[in-house]
Amino acid sequence: MTHAGTTSLTYEVFVAPPELTVLKDLRPGAQFLAWSPISATLIMGERDAVLVDPLLTRTQAHALANWVAASGKNLTAVYVTHGHGDHFFGLGMILDRFPGARGLATSAVVEHMRSQVRADAVGSFWERLFPGQLAGRLVIAESLDEPAFDLEGHPLVAVDLGHTDTQDTTCLHVPDIGLVVAGDAAYNDVHLYLAESNPERRQQWLAALDAIEALNPVAVVAGHKRASRDDHPRILEETRQYIRDFDKVAADMRAARNLYDQMLSLHPDRENPGALWASARAVTAVN
Repeated sequence: MTHAGTTSLTYEVFVAPPELTVLKDLRPGAQFLAWSPISATLIMGERDAVLVDPLLTRTQAHALANWVAASGKNLTAVYVTHGHGDHFFGLGMILDRFPGARGLATSAVVEHMRSQVRADAVGSFWERLFPGQLAGRLVIAESLDEPAFDLEGHPLVAVDLGHTDTQDTTCLHVPDIGLVVAGDAAYNDVHLYLAESNPERRQQWLAALDAIEALNPVAVVAGHKRASRDDHPRILEETRQYIRDFDKVAADMRAARNLYDQMLSLHPDRENPGALWASARAVTAVN
């Protein structure tokens, strides 16, 4: 679907379906573990385009590159919202396919990306989850000199959000069409990844949602979203409510299974309960 604004800019969203992993730490009652669906956003002008978050595996990046090519636009840049590998490990393949494009991120995100591509980080985590599925060349973005860059004269603004589901996250604001590409600051009908959180960081995430809301967006693209759902800004409050629920339940629960069960009863229909199980285990450190 193409989403048009009041100017010559439009955007489209590509949602990569959930990927199965080989990790054996299954949520209760599960027979397999899946990774949450990941979104990539193409912001398009008359001739040129900017891609946000180039996905994770080789298969995803290849499909994404074909999708971008089918747009007929000249890809000038690929922006990375945050340093989790599932949102940028496909960057090298995209840049190989579109050599005129540049990978861009804030300096803090670039540093986080560097930590993710270290051999120990890749080998101990990402390759264990997705053996043989990662690109052979993991590329780091260039640091932006200024928070704003342009697409055919329209400003695209990197907004620092601090801690959301990880450290030093950002969103990309496109004021001329009221678009915010939120990365993992917002989730859209998918269980949140709260494994890196504590009570203070959860409050920081709530503040980040307030910062996005203050931009008065008409559309918010979540980094993890159910493919069939639209990009209505209501997902900010939905994300906020999930964090508040998790914060309250986590304060009363000391066992991962109890926290998981209680949150699942409050949010039974979101995609990928495995992300909730990982969060529950991490914040309780109890099996």
